[in-house]
Amino acid sequence: MSGIIGSRLNIRGSGLVAKLGTDGQILTSAGGGTSVAFEDVAGGISWQSVVTGSTMTAVAGNGYPINTTSNTCTITLPASASAGDEIIFTDYARNWATNKIIIDSNGLNYQGDDDTYTVEYTTAGQSLHIVYADATKGWIPIEDDDVSDVPSKGNANGIFGYGMAGSSSSLTNLVNSSGVISSDVTGVGTAREGSAATEYGGDKAIFGYGANISGAYVSMTNLVNSSGVVATDTTGVGQTRTGLAACGYGDDKGIFGYGHDASNYVSLTNLVSNSGVVATDVTGVGTGRGRLAACEYGEDKGIFGFGYTGSNVSMTNLVNNSGVVATDVTGVGSSRRYLAACGYGGDKGIFAYGYISGASSLSNLVSNAGVVATDTTGVGTVRWYLAACEYGTDKGIFAYGYNGSNVSMSNLVSNAGVIATDVTGVGTARRYLAACSYN
Repeated sequence: MSGIIGSRLNIRGSGLVAKLGTDGQILTSAGGGTSVAFEDVAGGISWQSVVTGSTMTAVAGNGYPINTTSNTCTITLPASASAGDEIIFTDYARNWATNKIIIDSNGLNYQGDDDTYTVEYTTAGQSLHIVYADATKGWIPIEDDDVSDVPSKGNANGIFGYGMAGSSSSLTNLVNSSGVISSDVTGVGTAREGSAATEYGGDKAIFGYGANISGAYVSMTNLVNSSGVVATDTTGVGQTRTGLAACGYGDDKGIFGYGHDASNYVSLTNLVSNSGVVATDVTGVGTGRGRLAACEYGEDKGIFGFGYTGSNVSMTNLVNNSGVVATDVTGVGSSRRYLAACGYGGDKGIFAYGYISGASSLSNLVSNAGVVATDTTGVGTVRWYLAACEYGTDKGIFAYGYNGSNVSMSNLVSNAGVIATDVTGVGTARRYLAACSYN
């Protein structure tokens, strides 16, 4: 019997169905049949009913079929665990690629990382078998079928930088993982306004382009390391311009796009490698425009939206996970310029605020498929010339801007895309700045 310890033995025809314990003893039996088959019981895992909710709390020793047909599911692991504890999750409806599962490690480590990281599984038909090792590594997947990449990890921190504060500035303000903005950091690099910023490399950021204090357009960039430290100027590549936008794509790369080159509104783009190197100009697709915004969506794609061509527009252009920009999509929502955008919820985005015929606080959510929703009546002080970034791995923050005078207020965005009321800002009030996340 040693070859079948820990398995279920079915003997059909003679009437016996027996379950064997780990010591080889028959635990249960019943009458029936004559054939023999073995059914693995996964080391004693107890399988539960199908989970369909948006949240659940897992218990060690259980297996869970997770049905995400209607929604993403956030799974909270046990708050305490012992070495050898196991849990299994499986994609009941083969739908995790559409609606993922998110693992909250609940104070314990996951593959050696603490629970400030976002752990997601997004492959259709996937099974995930995790075991608790120790306090250092925490929960470790011992089987995650159909996975080619490690779980994605959102960025916890953000940075606002540069902008117009009486004159062009190079000030920066860090945002911690709770959405709290820090006091001014004396800037590094050329003071300027109208620049853009994007994350790259999974945990770093880059500011680029803009107009300097004398009004000359530039293409210089400044890298930001994973601790939020801004580097000195790097001579830029590509057309000098201002009023452009930028966002991440492909998990670890970025893209600058559109803007005004002192003569025309352009649709040029410049890709940013995962080491922060800016590529030469790519002839743009879509309508040239400036004063627009951009953000990531769907975990590895981006979207440019709204802007100004001589009049306000609400068109958008999707960016695939290879950095290729798609043709114009007729926008949904009020045409406007000088707005901002950021990611939230791990795989969605939000455009908000801006200038219509006056200041606005309208917002438009972006689904994880890149679909822009209709206007939502805004919360907070109407303004334009502001910036936004992700923080806390799955939330966002809009801050600073102009409503007749420069402001430093901020508005947090929950992981459900809900904008909160004004928070009195920290740091120098300013407009026409940029922001992005870093880890």
